[in-house]
Amino acid sequence: MLCGVKKKMTANNRSRNRSLLHFIVLPLLFLTVALLGGLRISADHALIFVAPPLVTFVLAVLLMLLFVRGRLLEFNRWVASDRPPLKNISHGWMLLTLFFASAQAFNSVLPERGLLHWLFSFFFLWTLWNNQFSSFNARRLLRSLTVLFGTAFVLKHMLLASLYSPDGGWLKRVAGALLQGVALGTLDAPSFAPATGYISFFTITLYVAGLLLLTFASDDEIDEAVYRNQLAVRESVLDDGASQPSIEESRERTLSD
Repeated sequence: MLCGVKKKMTANNRSRNRSLLHFIVLPLLFLTVALLGGLRISADHALIFVAPPLVTFVLAVLLMLLFVRGRLLEFNRWVASDRPPLKNISHGWMLLTLFFASAQAFNSVLPERGLLHWLFSFFFLWTLWNNQFSSFNARRLLRSLTVLFGTAFVLKHMLLASLYSPDGGWLKRVAGALLQGVALGTLDAPSFAPATGYISFFTITLYVAGLLLLTFASDDEIDEAVYRNQLAVRESVLDDGASQPSIEESRERTLSD
């Protein structure tokens, strides 16, 4: 009796924690990423909001398709006609915030303009398009995205920031010697304060943390569904065994006949 009550309380707590995660924590986290992804701080410490370019929405669509293929998102279980309307609205809101957070995560690590902007965009497009035809699970996808965003962050906010810094540096001198024949306009990029890199790092960290929470929440739901199926099968087997007469009862019935 106590064991059954304890299991029921555990199941209720797990359901409440999952609802808190899906309906409050993750939407707020992804909304924060969507707001911070376009934030820049200029050299004179003025706040600038850079709107996401069109290519980031294309990248976000490809990334959402990868989430579906990796079973990180399951539309048939999240939004369905047999679910309560409030749950459908909450799940739809979380999917919407995830989409815009994905677009702003790309916006945070893409150069703002110039040739490098299109080189980075092509790099993301090529990687995400090739992944559409690869087989992977949610955790493998999460590791791949962590490496992808981490590489882009290092290239933009560490190497390119040093390249375009007004103070200059060894990287700027080396690049100037190697790219003497390249027009300056093709590699032009605005210069921002170092705080922009910290904001981008915080944004990407929040985004990856949200995907990590979403991955473990999905695994928890799958484990619970498997456990429920196993429990249902076990109960059906026990019911069938209880309904069938035992061997001794069958023997006594045969002898009496």
